[in-house]
Amino acid sequence: MPFSRFTLVAITFFSFTLASTGQQPEAPHTATSVDDAFVHQQFGSNCSLIGLSPVSGDLDGDSVEDVVIPARCTSPMQDQAEDSYQVIDPFNAFFGYGNPAITTQFSTEDPQRRGYSLLIIHGAGPDAWRSAKPKAKFMVVNLPFNQVIVKKLVVKKKTVMAIYVEESGAASIMSVLFWDGKKYRYQPMGSSLE
Repeated sequence: MPFSRFTLVAITFFSFTLASTGQQPEAPHTATSVDDAFVHQQFGSNCSLIGLSPVSGDLDGDSVEDVVIPARCTSPMQDQAEDSYQVIDPFNAFFGYGNPAITTQFSTEDPQRRGYSLLIIHGAGPDAWRSAKPKAKFMVVNLPFNQVIVKKLVVKKKTVMAIYVEESGAASIMSVLFWDGKKYRYQPMGSSLE
């Protein structure tokens, strides 16, 4: 019997050692080197940072890091063609009408948050989202948020990286944006995320 216990302990230790040396997926983290000059270069002079940290992760599943930048954009449609980004409104699309040419004209409940947007850059090549020519750029408008994080979400038995937001308002309500392979979709989640 002592031999079998020793064997069991050795196998357990060996298995644990192999598992702990295996490469772990990189956790999403705060994006560095994002400042107003970078935002202006990518999305035009009508956008600026609002003080929330940008976050990064592989949002579109291509194994290249992407970035989400919380910003305020005074005229979302203004620099769209020149700076090659797409203005999207998945929040209002979820509720039935997501044409940003019209929904950007809606007033918000909190005037201090007017123009809040999430700027998303899908990275390309070894420089990822910092690339001179990113894969795609999106400006998400009309999404109420106080906080933004990137973490995993299971969608139809598939795990994807998603953008979780704590929505602004009286109650703390969480919602999520995720890339479905063609576009960003909004999904309300409830009152807690932790």
